[in-house]
Amino acid sequence: MLSAEELQKILKLQPLPVEGGYFAVTYRSDITLARQSLPSGYSGERALATAIYYLLTPDSFSAMHRLRGDEVYHFYLGDPVKMLMLKPDGTGESLLIGQDVAEGMCLQHVVPGGVWQGSHLAAGGKFALLGTTMSPGFDPADFDMGKRDELSVRYPDHSALITLLTR
Repeated sequence: MLSAEELQKILKLQPLPVEGGYFAVTYRSDITLARQSLPSGYSGERALATAIYYLLTPDSFSAMHRLRGDEVYHFYLGDPVKMLMLKPDGTGESLLIGQDVAEGMCLQHVVPGGVWQGSHLAAGGKFALLGTTMSPGFDPADFDMGKRDELSVRYPDHSALITLLTR
């Protein structure tokens, strides 16, 4: 199997500022959606869809963040990823994204827009290569970074993972 370093080179993955991990944009639609055809809360036009490769390593994690739109995760290679999702109703959920579907891992998973999310490699993992797809497409204006203190107060049952997944 390839190493994380080999994947970074072959797929031209770069560090993902703010959130963490490594990524490469693989698709950004040339078709755009006008502001008036989008749900409320979007500040301007968006690409119809976007997709990226996303790599996690033992020294990286996806910091708690939320996006305006739904994000579909796809598992490709490597070790399982533990994801934490914190919902607007005050509840939270952890799940494993990985290849062992017989053990309940998800090959694909949708994080609904407005849900806080963060992830890291499961214990002992060397790397995980995932992809994400969004429609409407990703735009930095739709990204909110989570704050440890605020999330820990709102979701006290998940404070240990929130601490791990915030900077």
